[in-house]
Amino acid sequence: MEMNKRPRRLRTGAGLRKMVRETRMDKSSLIYPMFIKEGAGIEEEIPTMPGQYRYSIDRMPYALEKLQKAGVGSVMLFGIPEHKDACGSGAFADDGIIQRAFREAKKQFPDLYCIGDVCMCEYTSHGHCGILNGEYVDNDKTLDYLAKIALSQVQAGADMVAPSDMMDGRVGAIRTILDANGYAETPIMSYAVKYASAFYGPFRDAAGSAPAFGDRKSYQMDYHNSREAVKEALLDVEEGADIIMVKPAMSYLDILAKVKDEIHLPVAAYSVSGEYAMIKAAASLGYIDEAAIICETAASAYRAGVDLYLTYFAPEIAEFMDEGRIG
Repeated sequence: MEMNKRPRRLRTGAGLRKMVRETRMDKSSLIYPMFIKEGAGIEEEIPTMPGQYRYSIDRMPYALEKLQKAGVGSVMLFGIPEHKDACGSGAFADDGIIQRAFREAKKQFPDLYCIGDVCMCEYTSHGHCGILNGEYVDNDKTLDYLAKIALSQVQAGADMVAPSDMMDGRVGAIRTILDANGYAETPIMSYAVKYASAFYGPFRDAAGSAPAFGDRKSYQMDYHNSREAVKEALLDVEEGADIIMVKPAMSYLDILAKVKDEIHLPVAAYSVSGEYAMIKAAASLGYIDEAAIICETAASAYRAGVDLYLTYFAPEIAEFMDEGRIG
């Protein structure tokens, strides 16, 4: 049979397939989320996220050392305080759990790139991401608190801050306070496109951040909407965001691709706790090939346009890159 166009020609060997690969991945794009808890000697596995742990500050360096040996150089830290209150004061306290964690991380690993999640849900007694007015989160009152949290994290050693609260105007408020205090060079990675998602369930177990009442649908996005995602991203770009994040990843790759087409900044995606838990659960039952699924889901995010990938599988993905299975 005569055919001058045969796409299979470029699939005949592993070396050739890798040579012509359209999607390229690198360890430097991986960010690993970690949970840091008050106390000492703590390294407790999270029941809904097998293989993930809550660490006390004294145990954190051992985990960070393993991470760096795997070739993952960036972390996002989430604090789990001992005490909570209505305004989440532990989130911006100079001696708060996350502030002490950043100081220790930078002391032990000065080259580690540390990112602070700027939110209040882990620190408030009601579990919502802002200051309440009755049972409604007051957007404008919350902005001052978010700005204080971001500043405190940077002063403690965070290299970047990432507001995840979904309050209108918070990027501008954070940019203003950082600039006014001499941190004009500190970048902001905005959770600009964060959907109200059932995929967050295991995280809320891990961080103890489930709302005491109601839900977060008045501030996180409706998953039926896509044009709204572009609007949110563009607003945060105008306010001074340096990186735009889409969250979750797996079920929102269409959103990721759309945002990537509309903005001229790096785009991040967060492969969230529910995505991790589903893969681990299915693998434990023998229903899937865990390594193959990890590689495929990661590659799909990069194929959709992601520049930075937050994932609990970061060490495994780095290993698979070394093995040539992905990347």
